[in-house]
Amino acid sequence: MDAFLNFFREFDFMQIASAFIVLFAIIDILGSIPIILNLKRQGEDVKPLQTSSVSLAIMLLFLFAGDWILQLFNVDIRSFAVAGALIIFFMALEMVLDVVIFKNAGPSGSAAIVPLAFPLVAGPGAFTALLSLRAEYATINIVIALCLNLLWVYIVLRMTSKIEKLLGEGGIYIMRKFFGIILLAISVKLFVENLDFLISTIRK
Repeated sequence: MDAFLNFFREFDFMQIASAFIVLFAIIDILGSIPIILNLKRQGEDVKPLQTSSVSLAIMLLFLFAGDWILQLFNVDIRSFAVAGALIIFFMALEMVLDVVIFKNAGPSGSAAIVPLAFPLVAGPGAFTALLSLRAEYATINIVIALCLNLLWVYIVLRMTSKIEKLLGEGGIYIMRKFFGIILLAISVKLFVENLDFLISTIRK
C-alpha cells in the first residue's frame, strides 16, 4: 500500500514529458530507418516486438544497475561510448560505401538484437542519458518515459515496410546515403568527444 502511494507521490507529468523528449531525441528511431531498411535489404528479419522488448530490458537494467555493471568490468561510461561510436561508424560506412562490414553469423533474426536493439536503440547515448536523468528525476517517471519511447520504436519498426513502399527503391537509396553521412558524423563526434576526455584523464 505504501509503495502504491509513493508511486502517486512521485508521479510527475512534467518530469515524464522532459525525460521522454530527451530519450526521444537520443534514440532517434526515425533517423535509423535507413539502417533498418538496409538490414532488410541484406535479408535480415527485423522483429519489432523482439527489438523493442530487448531494448527496454537492456535500458531498464542499465537504469538500475548501470554504474555497477560498468564497475564490475572496470569500464567507465566514456570508454563504453567510444566502443559504441566505433560500431556506429562501421554501420555508417556500410550505408555510404555500399559494402558489407557487419556480417551477422548468428541465427536468423538475431539482427533484431544486434545491431538493432544494441547499439542502435539502446546505445551509449541512451545509457548516458539514463544515468543523467536518474540524478534529476524520480525513477518511476523515467521508466514511464522510457516505456513510451519504446512503444514509439515498436510502431516505427512495424511501419518500415510501408515507408519502404512509399519511398521506392530510388528514394531509399538516396535516404540511405544521406543518413549514412549523418550517422558517420555523429559517430565521429561521439568518438572524438569521449576519446579526448579519456586522453585527458590518462595524462593527469
